Amino acid sequence: MKPKRAGQFCALDILGAALFSWGISGGVEALVAGTALFGWLVCLAGGALLRASSVLLVHHFAMPGAQIGANLWRRAAMSRLLGGRLPAPVSAGTSAALAIDHVQAIEEHGARFQPARVSAVVGPLLAIGLIALASWFSALILLATLLPFVVGMIFAGTAARRASERQLDALAALSGLFVDRVRHLPLIRHYGAQARIARQVEDATHGVATRTVAVLRAAFLSSAVLEFFAAIAVALVAIYCGFALLGLLPFTPPEPLTLGRAFFALAMAPEVYLPMRRLAAAYHEKQMGEAAESALAEYAPGQDEVEEASSTPTAAPSPFDGLVVEGLILTWPTVCIGPVDLRLPRTGIVALSGPSGSGKTSTLAAIAGQIEVPSGRITTLAGHPLDRADVAWAAQRPLLLPGSLRRNLALAAPEACDAAVLVAARRVGLGPLLEKRGGLDLVIDHKGSGLSGGERRRIGLARALLSGRPLLLCDEPTADLDAASAAQIVAVLQELSRERALLVATHDETVRAIAQQEIAL
Repeated sequence: MKPKRAGQFCALDILGAALFSWGISGGVEALVAGTALFGWLVCLAGGALLRASSVLLVHHFAMPGAQIGANLWRRAAMSRLLGGRLPAPVSAGTSAALAIDHVQAIEEHGARFQPARVSAVVGPLLAIGLIALASWFSALILLATLLPFVVGMIFAGTAARRASERQLDALAALSGLFVDRVRHLPLIRHYGAQARIARQVEDATHGVATRTVAVLRAAFLSSAVLEFFAAIAVALVAIYCGFALLGLLPFTPPEPLTLGRAFFALAMAPEVYLPMRRLAAAYHEKQMGEAAESALAEYAPGQDEVEEASSTPTAAPSPFDGLVVEGLILTWPTVCIGPVDLRLPRTGIVALSGPSGSGKTSTLAAIAGQIEVPSGRITTLAGHPLDRADVAWAAQRPLLLPGSLRRNLALAAPEACDAAVLVAARRVGLGPLLEKRGGLDLVIDHKGSGLSGGERRRIGLARALLSGRPLLLCDEPTADLDAASAAQIVAVLQELSRERALLVATHDETVRAIAQQEIAL
């Protein structure tokens, strides 16, 4: 929703309040004078109608605008989390919190806080201006109490923002911890680690509760500041108007004040702080929305990617002629991987070896474009940036979707016919599985229940073959296989190396023996 339009609706709300207050003050004077009340009742009804219309219009225009903005954030976050370069590995629970909870906070920020912010800027000044038409001294009192209130809200808002950022971080960490522990619940029960895991979840939950209390404390503080100054302002206006009408002021009244004018000023005085009250009610959405935007900033498309996409929208990608990695260094909070240097021609095998935890999978992920590279270059032999569309990935734990085996094998090539899928499956040794368990119609779940670790890896390798991409990244392709099955996979890799480039992370001596180059991490 555009701020200008929000200001117009805010003006409509204040004008409705003024019409309503004028109807009240005029009605009081009419009762005292014994004149007709019909005109003043019309003012009351008109004021109420204007206020209701302003609220309806704000919600009508604010919600679609907030949803459009949230959808932009959602698409950017989902694109990065599902297939983009990430600054660091992210757990499933944290990914869900970023893509769902944080985006929802941004939407609520746009739907509730943005209109309230414009109303809080325009509304009090417009209300004070209308009050000045009836009593300029009352307007001056309200303006004097408004200034220290704004200063107090700034200090309270700064504290609330820091508390909200800490709360969002704690919520994302708790989501990641909970999803990870539920996923590995059978293993936890097997080793009798329930008590220790329960303590971890309890500590994380306690951290979230503590940070939530801090957010609520900041919210209550801002509400207390608001109510204090609002009560002081209305009380001062009431004292001035009452004493002026009774002639009890200790000084000469600065203006002639009638009952109707005094009643109008007193009825309108709470309206000066009403937009502020609405802002305070939506202030939590502001802090949560801004904290969510800060957390999602690094998952939005990078400026360099946007510029590259916009500058060469029709440029054809360069053909793959080999892979060059120079000075690749990956850094995590407690780990540094690299530097890694390798050259892989258009065909052939390069093996990445090293102990568990040395960074083989992370190196493959960096080459595939799944994580950001803080230092180093990844290009083709011709020096062009590596096109991610040229890279096929066969992971240690391949993605499995609920559905048929056919759907999972053809994930990288949905247009592939059953004959091509069967050729790729049998080529990696899935023939016995197809024959014994219903062929391509075999139903599997997201866990791959009933499949061995080796069969899952074969599914990932067959999927990479079906993609037809010239660079194949394999992560431990022979793990969890018996000697005969591993030898079959090694033979497949050796055959593939005559037509594609293969970069294989492995502990297997047989795979390392067929590689033209070995990079030890």
